[in-house]
Amino acid sequence: MRIGTIKLSYATDEALFDTRVQWVWLGLLALGLMIFPFVAGPYWVYLACLVAINVASATGLNILTGYTGLVSLGQAAFMGVGAYTVAVLETRVGTPFFINLLLAGGMTAAVGVVFGIPSLRVKGLYLAIATIAASMILHFVFAHWPLTGGTRGLSMPPAGFLGIALDQPQKLYWLIIPVTALMVLGAANLFRTRVGRAFIAVRDRDISAEVLGIPLLQTKLTSFALSSFYAGVAGGMWAYFFRVVTPESFPLINSIFYLAAIIVGGMGTILGGILGATFMTLVPEILKLVVGWITPWMPDALSLLAPIRTIVFGALIVGFLIFEPQGLAEIWQRIRRFFHLWPFRT
Repeated sequence: MRIGTIKLSYATDEALFDTRVQWVWLGLLALGLMIFPFVAGPYWVYLACLVAINVASATGLNILTGYTGLVSLGQAAFMGVGAYTVAVLETRVGTPFFINLLLAGGMTAAVGVVFGIPSLRVKGLYLAIATIAASMILHFVFAHWPLTGGTRGLSMPPAGFLGIALDQPQKLYWLIIPVTALMVLGAANLFRTRVGRAFIAVRDRDISAEVLGIPLLQTKLTSFALSSFYAGVAGGMWAYFFRVVTPESFPLINSIFYLAAIIVGGMGTILGGILGATFMTLVPEILKLVVGWITPWMPDALSLLAPIRTIVFGALIVGFLIFEPQGLAEIWQRIRRFFHLWPFRT
């Protein structure tokens, strides 16, 4: 219950959407997502699916790094665990894709817990190095384990639903977008619970959190498990999207990409993961357009695309850390506050 802007109950105060305007915007967003694949071209639908996969993975990393304060550079490798799990299940077992995605998330969560054990003793830079080591170990397993196909990787058939092969982005859109939406909604609700608040307490002051009775090891491992679950499901969707999984599909640069996404978007906010992943996914596409424009004058411009992409990612991380450490989410909040006060802004 609320009177104006005054909230008279805890449930009202904790509601994700507490005004009619927010519900209207949510409905318009859902309607827009349903209409989008019918009015957009194949390239834009492909890009929307890729953005959704990256949003799911970035949201998982935000749970670990943004909300719990545990820096990880192994998100791409954890996505690889999910992708290989889906590929093996699809080619050898033939289970439905929803079960495959859940099992991929569960398997990756178990792997994440194992590699999250050092988080009790180390943090910051040392934990980041530990997750890099985890990434290297997993990459070695992907490249040398016979079940994963070695360096050749695995090819897999398309997902199927009611006899329909989901072999095109226009069809996979109806799998990827709903799954990502559920994952984002779940993450938003997580931080209204005791578990999510424990994550934030550990991030802000872990020693004080332990004094208050929050078990540090259990909380940190839970955060690693949830973050890895998100990465595993995102990796599973990635496998269905591209249908070829190799060890080179998940390099360290991809982990840096996801870290850059939550820094640019805004760590510790659900909106930040969405905005950051969307922005960082579109940056390479913009670079491709720029390279295409200058190719007639610089024939070797295409060969510079990969190093330029890396430089741009690094520059974005440094730039946002210096000039806007709270990311795109804070810019969006400032815009909202401006229009809430307009035209009475002084």
